[in-house]
Amino acid sequence: MDAHYGKVMQARNQIQGTGSKLYFAYSGVLDRQAFEVWAEEHSYQFFTLPEGLVAEAKGVDLIFDFPSRWWGGRVAGLVAKEDSSVFGRLFEIPEKEWPIIQHKEGVVTGMSVETILSVSVDGQEFEATAFVTSPSRRSLDGPVSERYLEALIRGARASGLPEAYVASLPAKARGNP
Repeated sequence: MDAHYGKVMQARNQIQGTGSKLYFAYSGVLDRQAFEVWAEEHSYQFFTLPEGLVAEAKGVDLIFDFPSRWWGGRVAGLVAKEDSSVFGRLFEIPEKEWPIIQHKEGVVTGMSVETILSVSVDGQEFEATAFVTSPSRRSLDGPVSERYLEALIRGARASGLPEAYVASLPAKARGNP
């Protein structure tokens, strides 16, 4: 358990709604094993990500713009880019569990902010929330985390993202999409 657990649980307990939010995950969250380890370390064993569906967000691309001490290098965010797209999974998250997703994605620590994207699943369009690097934390200084890139590729492959997209991830990490 970390210092943010109490804050997250308080936010969670204040939510009265029974609705849900659509969450587009495109980064390290897709590495299910890493997510489960994180959940265990932060005392969220009661929460599991649903299966989700493969989804595509058009008009954006990956940018490795967040220097992470934990990962030992820069990790991925999103940047607007015409004629480009990012694949991920679309999850329906109960409203009451949203603070856990915010914690995992770094909203609690000011690392990221929420953004709304249009994503496509089997030709059907949805509005979903994704997380991008907070403008005050963006930096292209330093190397991309190799350990993060390995987790990103492992998670993308395990999530059933298109193999051509998975194969493009190393080039995207090196700034050569």
